[in-house]
Amino acid sequence: MGRFVYSMQVSLDLRIEQVPGDAGAGEWLRVDEELHREANARMRALALMVHGRVYYEVMEEHWPRSSEDTSLPDFMREYGEIWTAKPKVLVSRTRRSADHNTRIIGGDDAIEQLAALRAETDGSISVGGAALATQLLRAGLLDELLLFTHPAILGFGRPLFDDYDLPIDLDLMEQRTFEHGVTMHRYAIRDAKEASSC
Repeated sequence: MGRFVYSMQVSLDLRIEQVPGDAGAGEWLRVDEELHREANARMRALALMVHGRVYYEVMEEHWPRSSEDTSLPDFMREYGEIWTAKPKVLVSRTRRSADHNTRIIGGDDAIEQLAALRAETDGSISVGGAALATQLLRAGLLDELLLFTHPAILGFGRPLFDDYDLPIDLDLMEQRTFEHGVTMHRYAIRDAKEASSC
């Protein structure tokens, strides 16, 4: 069985963007070569990626072209190559087509389809998008958090989860510190099914 892993860049107050659309590109982020290469290695090891529509469209806008952009450093071009080639699932009610090794699921039973996908997948499945991660958490299907915490307090902006106010118990599985003050924490979500039924 696969494991759904919600991976996100966050501030110290667990915000993922300060203004709509700055996730992954805000001035508060300290993404350097070391951090990018870590992200590349982790993405390369994934069995599959699952993205919500908004998150997918941000990625789709930039990364497929980046692999051919010689003005970018090699580690960013590599990220674009990995993202474009990696099998992906787009969860959307409105999109009917997608390129870059992507299939689409949607409709009222999307979470049930994702549960079946998790059951038949061997390895880690990254989850991109706060709305999708929140739905998986509510369903008891989210297995891990992989947080890259940047040394900034935003004070406002979009939180890690959308409209979720129940306690979440976590077990720390891995941690690392990067040169510019970013820390990585990988957590297992404990008793996710029990938390979703409270």
